[in-house]
Amino acid sequence: MKLPESFYQRQNVVQIAKELLGKTIHTMVDHLHTSAMITEVEAYSGTNDKACHANNGVRTNRTEVMYAKGGHAYVYLCYGIHHLFNVVTNVEDVADAVLIRAVQPLEGVDTMLSRRNRTKVEKTLSSGPGTLSQALGIKTNVHYGEWLLGNRVWIEEGETIQEQDMITSTRIGVDYAEEDALKPWRFYIRDSSWISKK
Repeated sequence: MKLPESFYQRQNVVQIAKELLGKTIHTMVDHLHTSAMITEVEAYSGTNDKACHANNGVRTNRTEVMYAKGGHAYVYLCYGIHHLFNVVTNVEDVADAVLIRAVQPLEGVDTMLSRRNRTKVEKTLSSGPGTLSQALGIKTNVHYGEWLLGNRVWIEEGETIQEQDMITSTRIGVDYAEEDALKPWRFYIRDSSWISKK
């Protein structure tokens, strides 16, 4: 069952990030269905978070969808190469989002292997924010602003991951954010091998 609007439109982006662990993300691209379990996430807040693209009201063409009501996809291009998939949360005009950093393949594995030009299933298939988007067929020019209760990209209920089964750390690649780089807003499943960096 797809996660309802109410899941995304709560105020606590950190809590939503934690609860996304164990959920399953699904895509239907070129009539091919793929799915994977979310194993690693990072929370970003549009208020008082220098690591967030929309920190304290910054609005650009790229970040505009972050100000939509929770339940949309914020997909952006990193280094001109990697398509990074984020889940917009909170209510309209509050720019919070959760970056999906890693997933464990479930369905459509052959399709994922083909997209990633791989021959065997191993963690490099989808254990990074750019690689998971490639494996799932998510692209900025196609899925930016996608409504996550539709039929192209959506998230369903999966496993419930308990707090004791999560690892908490600082976020990756946000050293520019000064003191906000120290926020412990990265979460991943303790015993999963499908993690970008332990």
